[in-house]
Amino acid sequence: MQVFIPTPLRPYVAGKDSIEVNASTVAEALKQLTEEHPDLRKHLFTPEGKIRAFVNLYLNDEDVRYLSAREATAVTSADTLTIIPSIAGGQASTSMQRQDHSQGRPCLCSGS
Repeated sequence: MQVFIPTPLRPYVAGKDSIEVNASTVAEALKQLTEEHPDLRKHLFTPEGKIRAFVNLYLNDEDVRYLSAREATAVTSADTLTIIPSIAGGQASTSMQRQDHSQGRPCLCSGS
């Protein structure tokens, strides 16, 4: 099966955008992937061996978290597994960030 690697994780797989693995389950595919590319493991798994909360896996466009067998779901060579890291952060809209004019602190007031 083919595993698609997101841009932020490509440095840990020699810059490749996808990697072919021979596996019978999603878990086995991830195991093979991280055995071949050990630096990738810490980005996908917690120290306890669980998939990190911010890592999303899609098997043929289906979110693995919602499949009945999750990582134990059977796969074939025709399947694809896509790794998508959640992205957090950003900044609130500047229209929401106004100064509390009396105190000089940011406030969420609607007036100017």
